[in-house]
Amino acid sequence: MSGYLKSYVAAAMEKDPAATSKIMVLFTYPGVKALMWHRPANWCYRHKMKFLARVISQHVRFWTGIEIHPGATIGKGVFIDHGAGVVIGETAEVGNNVTLYQGVTLGGTGKDAGKRHPTIEDNVVIAAGAKVLGPFTVGKGSKIGAGSVVLKPVPENCTVVGVPGRIVKQDGKRVDSLNQVELPDPVLEELRRINARLTQIENLSGINCSRYSIANEENTKSTETID
Repeated sequence: MSGYLKSYVAAAMEKDPAATSKIMVLFTYPGVKALMWHRPANWCYRHKMKFLARVISQHVRFWTGIEIHPGATIGKGVFIDHGAGVVIGETAEVGNNVTLYQGVTLGGTGKDAGKRHPTIEDNVVIAAGAKVLGPFTVGKGSKIGAGSVVLKPVPENCTVVGVPGRIVKQDGKRVDSLNQVELPDPVLEELRRINARLTQIENLSGINCSRYSIANEENTKSTETID
């Protein structure tokens, strides 16, 4: 086995307690298969054989459910656990010993040419369903929580959670509460904006009505009704 393939198998053995043998990992783990076939696909892509590169990557996508663009740069010791729904874009760069769980997207924003996907530095862990979108860097040793949507650079050794993602730990010290109730909720924030606008319209129209909304921090009631 090549050095890269050995590192992928070793990473699976180290990080997955269900992995009982290297043979099992090599022949049955979709993440290892996707990474293994990415090596020749990437070689073809770099040597101007882009059609063949895409043929390889699309076959791998069909058999594993993992889509790695042949132009992506993948380091050693990467572990893709479960793998279903993982997408890694063309200009993405993934460092050494990175762990990606199912449903992770390393994607771009817009249709600009050039670098448009994230750079994931060494020893980063990205949990299930997280989306990292844009041409910025996630620093070494950082962790991205499940379901997070990260749109801005992340310094080294940070923990990021939420939609949009925000830093809650840096260098082992808590930056903000991890309480899920306190995480920003974009839907609730939009409801608050709509509710505030409705209140302004009612005030300008001289209308006073009873309306309960979870977006209101204080709910007011009136006996007057709208005809």
